Amino acid sequence: MDKLFIMKRFLRKLVNLDIWGGRHTELTNLKKSIPKHIRGEKVTKEAVKEIINMEFIATKQSTGEIHISLNPKKQQEIYDFIKDEE
Repeated sequence: MDKLFIMKRFLRKLVNLDIWGGRHTELTNLKKSIPKHIRGEKVTKEAVKEIINMEFIATKQSTGEIHISLNPKKQQEIYDFIKDEE
């Protein structure tokens, strides 16, 4: 499974759950959207790092876990990114 596929899957899940700005969810919840055998893989961690670097998601430390939400300022870019299907 490639990094781009995982990135799109994560972003699509956040968009579907309407996790924008002040609304956030745990990073572990996001990983539930991909098959179990790749959740702890290096490619998964790289995919998360890359969407953070692209500023598509914002991270915040909360209750000991990392929480994430979509960046409302990048809304159109996010839609464009996930629109081109694999």
